[in-house]
Amino acid sequence: MSWFRNLTRFTTPVKNRTASTAKFTPTLFSLQHLHHFTTGDAAVQPTSGLGPTKKTDKPRVVVLGSGWAGCRLMKGIDTSIYDVVCVSPRNHMVFTPLLASTCVGTLEFRSVAEPIGRIQPAISSEPGSFFFLANCKGLDAKNHEVHCQTVTDGLQSLKPWDFKLSYDKLVLASGAEASTFGINGVKEHAIFLREVHHAQEIRRKLLLNLMLSDVPGVTDEEKRRLLHCVVVGGGPTGVEFSGELSDFIMKDVRQRYSHVKDYIHVTLIEANDILSSFDDRLRVYATKQLTKSGVRLVRGTVKEVQSKKIVLSDGTDVPYGLLVWSTGVGPSSFIRDMDLPKAPGGRVGIDEWLRVPSAPDVFAIGDCSGYLESTGKATLPALAQVAEREGKYLAELLNKIGKAGGGFANSGGDIELGAPFVYKHLGSMATVGSYKALVDLRQSKEAKGLSLAGFPSWFIWRSAYLTRVVSWRNRFYVAINWLTTFVFGRDISRI
Repeated sequence: MSWFRNLTRFTTPVKNRTASTAKFTPTLFSLQHLHHFTTGDAAVQPTSGLGPTKKTDKPRVVVLGSGWAGCRLMKGIDTSIYDVVCVSPRNHMVFTPLLASTCVGTLEFRSVAEPIGRIQPAISSEPGSFFFLANCKGLDAKNHEVHCQTVTDGLQSLKPWDFKLSYDKLVLASGAEASTFGINGVKEHAIFLREVHHAQEIRRKLLLNLMLSDVPGVTDEEKRRLLHCVVVGGGPTGVEFSGELSDFIMKDVRQRYSHVKDYIHVTLIEANDILSSFDDRLRVYATKQLTKSGVRLVRGTVKEVQSKKIVLSDGTDVPYGLLVWSTGVGPSSFIRDMDLPKAPGGRVGIDEWLRVPSAPDVFAIGDCSGYLESTGKATLPALAQVAEREGKYLAELLNKIGKAGGGFANSGGDIELGAPFVYKHLGSMATVGSYKALVDLRQSKEAKGLSLAGFPSWFIWRSAYLTRVVSWRNRFYVAINWLTTFVFGRDISRI
């Protein structure tokens, strides 16, 4: 029986241990983990980790981040050449284009989360490859080390501890953080939509407000405030969430919360035009479709966010029960504080081969990186397809360097790198609810190309994202979730 074989595998002494399995020695890291968990506050905070690799080992690639760029890199890296170590505060990748659907129950949360161990199986099976649930706190490029601190989610029984990782090649793929533009109250009162826990928080607050508004004693004014959902930011994420929310209201809330159906509504606030990167005809279509679905579009700039209302720059007060902030991204504090050359906008500066010129063996990809002004190239947009393409390119480049014998630290300087990275935009898509979507296949805003709207675009949108979901397991989950929602409606349980 399988359980008995597993039991004997773990209890039988290992007599013939290969040299490769001794890379991760107990004195380096694992016993210090055990010591920390068993001795509580009296434990000495460990500062060791993974030391420099030896010539008998495989060179080590350390990846900071588990987003689109980092995960595509890890998926493409040749683990017969390199050991892979990933450091991230989450152990999964989020399929962000479908994240808005999880807020209203169209999809389950696990359908958009792909574990790192499935993306790169070597992390779960190879003796020299690891995943560490931690944040990077600093970089010592001279000594080829990163300083990390564990993530404990604020548990009282655990205190974060520090450790160091030596690397042969380092890839910065830590992404970006939501932009607040310094507006007071945003971080305290708004919810961003970038992680699974953000979607979970939005869902719980939305359903809580629905149930509270139905309780006797709540005034009509308070009902309108509780059931007023405000979205700030008219980019693809804000528009898609508004469309999903309007569908949820029209098809589910009005049937199951009939006492408050006339109070709930959605407002989308944008300083300029919504979907500014899309074709003008598509933007007009999206505006009409959202308005038809009951979404109120307001052109304005937020001046201040308070606990129960937004103050616009013209002095208008907008009461809200749920506030979702989706106004773009900017460099994280970790990236801003790094002593590395910066590209315009504060990202880590890179050359045409995604290298950080001032730091040997350091590369940067995804939303945390941008071209240096000396390259003459404009910074690429913070899009998933940009990050994914950079991750794929860098994986191929590192494999080439490793095969040529340049995988170890401070080696491979004379290896021909080949063609630099070139990004070609494949188009943009966004759903606006009611089985309608937009597909813009132009390579740039000024270029000519195919653009579609309506039900055919919605079918293309769903088909494209279903094929782009990382694993067959999650593709199956997504397809089943869509079918279940179509037949039975969205689940409204607050769990």
